[in-house]
Amino acid sequence: MHNRIIIKEKINNFEKKIVIPGDKSISIRWVLIASLASGLSQAKNLLLSEDVLAAIKVIKKLGVKVKFKNQTCKVYGVGVDGYKYKKGIILDAQNSGTLGRLIAGILINSPYSIKIIGDNSLSKRDFKRIAKPLKKFGANLRLKNDYTLPLIITGSKNLKPIKYLENIGSAQVKSCILFAGARTTGKTFIKVPTTKRSRDHTERLFRYLKLPIIVKRQKKFDLIEISKIKKIKPFNYKIPSDLSSCAFFIALTALSKQSKLIIKNVNINPTRTGIFTILEKMGVKISLFNKKIYKGELLADIFIQSPKTLKSINCPSHLNSGAIDEFLVLFLIAAKAKGISFFKNLEELNQKESPRLKWGAKILKKMGVKVILTNSSLKIYGNPNLELDKKIIIKNYLNDHRIFMTCTIASLSFGGTWHIYDPKSIQTSFPNFLKILKSIGAKIN
Repeated sequence: MHNRIIIKEKINNFEKKIVIPGDKSISIRWVLIASLASGLSQAKNLLLSEDVLAAIKVIKKLGVKVKFKNQTCKVYGVGVDGYKYKKGIILDAQNSGTLGRLIAGILINSPYSIKIIGDNSLSKRDFKRIAKPLKKFGANLRLKNDYTLPLIITGSKNLKPIKYLENIGSAQVKSCILFAGARTTGKTFIKVPTTKRSRDHTERLFRYLKLPIIVKRQKKFDLIEISKIKKIKPFNYKIPSDLSSCAFFIALTALSKQSKLIIKNVNINPTRTGIFTILEKMGVKISLFNKKIYKGELLADIFIQSPKTLKSINCPSHLNSGAIDEFLVLFLIAAKAKGISFFKNLEELNQKESPRLKWGAKILKKMGVKVILTNSSLKIYGNPNLELDKKIIIKNYLNDHRIFMTCTIASLSFGGTWHIYDPKSIQTSFPNFLKILKSIGAKIN
């Protein structure tokens, strides 16, 4: 693959049916939990992206055997206390914040010091958010400059359960605490404000496996209780399609004229469907059909049709955590909406692979869209007639896969000549992104 792609033409109207690869969040969680199960677990449609492959490399270093056969991933779990590794082991989370944070919770009772590292992008991200609760459990942790990787964790024989208020709205922090609590004798409680409710794949997998977890939904708070896990039964899983990856094609349809799209068998977990609510407020109609429950997750086929007009939005911040990975494409839709859109309380966007709130504003400015940016908000002055006739270069964005894919959608929707560098970034989450785009008519050089 070359170090850039060039797009010179908008996409024509289309009417297609596509299938998106497996969900990244569930794929990583399945790998980690399967490694702790007592015996063979198998997964079909596992996302074979760099983040998931990094998780597989990590469990292999912890003494777990993994095989691939007939598009099936087989993990030979060693049991909850079965990891085997030598002193001085180094685990590379590469670009995956999910992997880096969850594995730290799992290794809270390690008898040896373990070093967790990551790539250049991950090494700039905040790990103090998990160090704080893990220290409360009694683990010994060291971080560079007290908040970034590398992280050195040493377990303790004196681990104790904790009570923790998770008010960031981070599924990674919440899941890290759940894995750590599952290692600890006694009951650990996590309190999450409903306005900060984040994706709950870990809780759903724990409940499906009948592990000792209780989730109580209350008016102002969710209360999650986890007790020590003694054994996990092996389990098979067919990973559903990833809604965050679908979002790029949903946005492309919403920004195109006279187009229709069906996306099959998508995970529509309620903690991740903020994009649907936001788009509907902006005049985009999305239909869900063939709904079903699969091993605790809600799945459906998605139908979307190009709207005649797009409306601006004053986006309610309680929808933020349910659409945190989709805001970059939502900004594109706001750029074509009639009126001024306002997105607020989005400081968490700058804790991702790149400072995404800043990059969202930068991309729109390159397109000629008027924006007002603060540390936590973005005001976008939409233009329904926006058509580009200029050269735009996108590079040096810390190889953030979602920046690359967002710019690709922008080029196909608004025109102009785009030179978008580092296409290899999509290996993180969506290796066949460009292939699917070409299948619906995109011309990419």
